[in-house]
Amino acid sequence: MLAAMITTTRLNNGVRVVTQHIKHMHTVTTGIWVANGTRHESPENNGVAHFIEHMLFKGTERRNARQITREIDSMGGILNAFTGHEYVCYYAKVLADFMPRAVDLLADIFLHSTFPADEIERERKVILQEIKMRDDSPEEFIHDRFHQNYWQGQLLGMPVLGTMDTVGNLSRDAIISHKTSRYRPQDIIIAAAGNVQHDQLAAIVEPFFSSITSSWTPEPVNIKHDKPKELNLNERDMEQTLVCLGTRGLKHDHPDRYALFLLTTILGGGMSSRLFEEIREKRGLAYSVYSYIISHADAGSLVVYAGTEKDHCLEVIDISRREMSRLVSEEVPQDELDAAREQLKGKTLMSLESSDNLMTRLAKNEIYLRKQQSIEDVLAGYDAVSGPDLQRLSGELFRSEYLHLEVMGRVTDLGLNEEMLVV
Repeated sequence: MLAAMITTTRLNNGVRVVTQHIKHMHTVTTGIWVANGTRHESPENNGVAHFIEHMLFKGTERRNARQITREIDSMGGILNAFTGHEYVCYYAKVLADFMPRAVDLLADIFLHSTFPADEIERERKVILQEIKMRDDSPEEFIHDRFHQNYWQGQLLGMPVLGTMDTVGNLSRDAIISHKTSRYRPQDIIIAAAGNVQHDQLAAIVEPFFSSITSSWTPEPVNIKHDKPKELNLNERDMEQTLVCLGTRGLKHDHPDRYALFLLTTILGGGMSSRLFEEIREKRGLAYSVYSYIISHADAGSLVVYAGTEKDHCLEVIDISRREMSRLVSEEVPQDELDAAREQLKGKTLMSLESSDNLMTRLAKNEIYLRKQQSIEDVLAGYDAVSGPDLQRLSGELFRSEYLHLEVMGRVTDLGLNEEMLVV
C-alpha cells in the first residue's frame, strides 16, 4: 500500500521531513514548503511572500543567479517555486541519482540567499510586469478579482502578486525581515517523492535546517462568512463576456469535502457535467464552462466560470442558477453519482504517477490535515458519499444569500442586478 511507504521525521526545532518512496520511478521531486503565504502579510506589504519567492533564485553566498540556473540544467532537472495564499514552495525535480545535489542547491537558495539590492530593483520591474500581464489576461484577471472581492476586507482576499503600489514600495529591509520572521521552523516542510531514501534525505537536510529559529507568532484570524450576496461588473472592451458565479464552499479538511468534490464534478467538472452539457453541448453558448473549488484552512468557495457572448450572458447565468437549484431540489441519480465517483477516483489514482503530484500531496496533507492520509482512505471517502449527502450539502451551499457574481466585458447595459442572484 502507498501509505506504508510514507515516512516522516521531525527535527528538534520542528522542521518536518516527509518522503514517499516509489521504487519504480526514475525521478525525485523535493520541495521545501513554508506554511505562510499571502494571507499572513499585512496590507502594506502585500506581495512580499511572492517577492521573496522570486528573490531566492537571484544569488546566494556560494552561487550567483547564473550558477544556480546552470547547475540545475547540468542535472537535466527542473527548479521552480510558487506562492499561494497559505504557503510558498521551492522545488526541484531531478533523476534520483542527482537528489543530493538538488537538495544542496535548494537548501542553499532557501537559507543563504543574499538579496542583492540591484537584483531587487530588477525583479521589482519583473513582478510589476507580471501584475500587468495578469490584468491583460481576461480569464486570469476575473478569477483573481473574484477571489479578492469574495473575501474583500480580509487578509485572505489580498492578491498573491500584490499591487502596483505595494510591490513598488517594498524595501529590501522589509523583504528580508519578512523572510527571517515568517520562515519559522514549525512551518517548514521538506517533502520528497519518487525513488528517494528517507534516511538519506533526512541526513542531508538536518545540518542545514536544524538551527533555524524564529520568535514570530501569528495573530489568530477569524474569517467572516456573513458577507451578503454581491454583484461586481468589470467594464472592458472585449469580444466575450466572462462570468464567475460563486457561493460558499468548505475549508480544506471539512468532513464533507468528498461530497463537495463530487458535487462540483457533477455540476461542472468535465465534459459530461451538467453545465457543460446544458451550456455548451445543447445550446452552444460557450466554449469554456466549468466549476471549481477554492479551499483554504478555514474557508472556501465553489465557483462556476463561463465565457460567452454578451447577448447570451443572462442566459448562461440563469442556467447556472437553475442547475444549482436543481441540485438542491432533486437527488442526484445513482448512475450519475457513480460516474462522477469513478471520474474522481481515476483522476486521483492517475495523479500518483507523477513525483511532482506526490510531493505536493505530502506537503498539503501536513499543512491542512496535520497527518498523512492514505490513498485508500481518500477513495473510501468518495465511496461513502450518497445521493442524500449531495442534496443536503447543496442545500447548505447553494443559497441566495451566499451568491457572488463577477462579470467582465461590455456589461454596463446588460441589466444585471443583485435581485437576479436567487437560487
